[in-house]
Amino acid sequence: MAREIISTDKAPQAIGTYSQAVKTGNTVYLSGQIPLVPETMEMVSGDIEPQIRRVFDNLSAVAEAAGGSLADVVKLNIFLVDLGHFAKVNEVMAEYFSEPYPARAAIGVAALPKAAGVEMDAVMELD
Repeated sequence: MAREIISTDKAPQAIGTYSQAVKTGNTVYLSGQIPLVPETMEMVSGDIEPQIRRVFDNLSAVAEAAGGSLADVVKLNIFLVDLGHFAKVNEVMAEYFSEPYPARAAIGVAALPKAAGVEMDAVMELD
């Protein structure tokens, strides 16, 4: 099956050897996003809430570049340096997603790139 590389300047450019997303058939695999501001490639400042919002905004931009939206996400993986922020992720996520919600995992990790507090990746299924 052919692979299509998805790229947009509305999300941070890759900081490693990966693509923002890869589409195969109707499935799109969105790479992990951390709270980088696309225009400056600088981390969002402040507490965890603006970081979570920036990550969802970045994922949304890549989803749109692939021809979909966050409503098409079927699997979301959330990586948190502090699992104490789990409730805040749920609160903010409810502003970006509506039922039926995607399948999801929340994983506690020791560290993330650029000292981010949160990273998320996703799988999207297009009609």
